Parts: sequence; structure tokens; C-alpha cells
Amino acid sequence: MKIYLGADHRGFALKEKTAKWLFEWDYEFMDVGAQSLDQSDDYTKYASEVASLVGGPTSHKASRGILICGSGIGVEVVANKFDGIRAAIGKSPEQVKAGRNDDDMNILVIAADFTEESEAKAMVKAFLETKFSGKSRYRRRLKEISKLEANN
Repeated sequence: MKIYLGADHRGFALKEKTAKWLFEWDYEFMDVGAQSLDQSDDYTKYASEVASLVGGPTSHKASRGILICGSGIGVEVVANKFDGIRAAIGKSPEQVKAGRNDDDMNILVIAADFTEESEAKAMVKAFLETKFSGKSRYRRRLKEISKLEANN
């Protein structure tokens, strides 16, 4: 599984810590930026890059993304514009586990301004370690989502 990581200036410090955790936990990952702190950058650039790598036509089904911005809202909105993306803001490790198990969430969004480092670390760990259960009702719902994407 490859992880794609991105953040704007408000999420930059937490992204750097997240990259360190991914390295320590021996995950293959790609940091798409920001590569340095730039107060004038836009979250749209990083969210669209991560979403296109996770959900685009050249994506690998096993890939996942982690996006970080101040509120989490901006990157979540952008990422969910891409077909095949199921991005959600993490609020707790338990909620993230449910998102992976039930909805096959493939991008974890973290609101840097509202999340303590220890909470972020626990959510990232839950996101990476929890598998999609594949229960028939959850698969049925994902097929319905795919139909909606195809018709919009």
C-alpha cells in the first residue's frame, strides 16, 4: 500500500510529523507537498494532487491518502470532487476505524487547527491498520456511490 500525503501551510507542521511517523512505521509514501512552509499556498493544489493519485485512472486500489489543512473542510471538499474518492475528516481513532471498516474511506483528512498531535497520530495509525470489512451492505452502498459519480 502506498500513501500519498499532502498539506497546505496550516497543515504543514503536522504533515512533517506524519511523514516521520510513516517513515518510522515503514510505510511506502510520497509527500506531494507542500515541500516548504509557504503562507500563500492554496490547499486546492495538494488536495487535487493526492486525490488524483488515490482515485484517478492511474491509481492503485491499495493506495490511500492523508490530507491536512487548518479546518480540514477545504481539502475534504476538493478531494471528494474526484471519482472514487471517499475522503473524510477524522475526529477520533474509533470514528476513523468505522470509516475504513464500513465505507472504505481512502483519504483521511486531518484538521490541523483542531487536532492534537497525539490524536492525529492515533487516527493515522487506525486509518492505515483498519481494513474494509467488505460486508455485502457496505459493498452495495459503494456501488450506489459509483453510480452517482457516473451520472454527475
